[in-house]
Amino acid sequence: MKNTKTEIRFFSVPQWKKEEDYLREQHKNGWEFVRVNGFCLYHFQKCEPKDVVYQLDYNPDSMSQKSEYIQLFADCGWEYLQNYVGYSYFRKAASEMDGTEEEIFCDDASRLDMMKRVFAGRMIPLLIIFFLVIIPQIIMQSQIGASLNRGLMVLFGIMFVLYLSMFVSFAIPFWKYYKSIHKG
Repeated sequence: MKNTKTEIRFFSVPQWKKEEDYLREQHKNGWEFVRVNGFCLYHFQKCEPKDVVYQLDYNPDSMSQKSEYIQLFADCGWEYLQNYVGYSYFRKAASEMDGTEEEIFCDDASRLDMMKRVFAGRMIPLLIIFFLVIIPQIIMQSQIGASLNRGLMVLFGIMFVLYLSMFVSFAIPFWKYYKSIHKG
């Protein structure tokens, strides 16, 4: 019987909750998360099925004080697993929690702060590329009539749609979460 498995999964920037749920479900099915690497390659090892909560924190700056950062979570019972593209992975057995759906974030403001760090670390560089490369190229390619330029126009048009969909897929959950904690 095979004791390890690898799956390819892609989770976009605002889908950390789906990724946490995916890892938890794998553990419930007897597959303990070991690491993620490469292009979204999730590695698991066979284990006893157990309810284990997985949490992600986006804080690339924390790696400069890695030992203190990890100790902060360890003091609350969270096991540090790894850092991958700015996200730190933690887990904790559901049985060790105080009966509530405990999270590594103690309040909504902390979760919103993480989302702001994601925006600054991931979305701002994409916005810069979008406005300084893709849009100018679309404008430039649309003014030239050669067949090669039409091909480039199509390529930059596809990139425009992909970037726009990434922005929207992040902006909508961010805005909904922001509004939910700022009701008033």
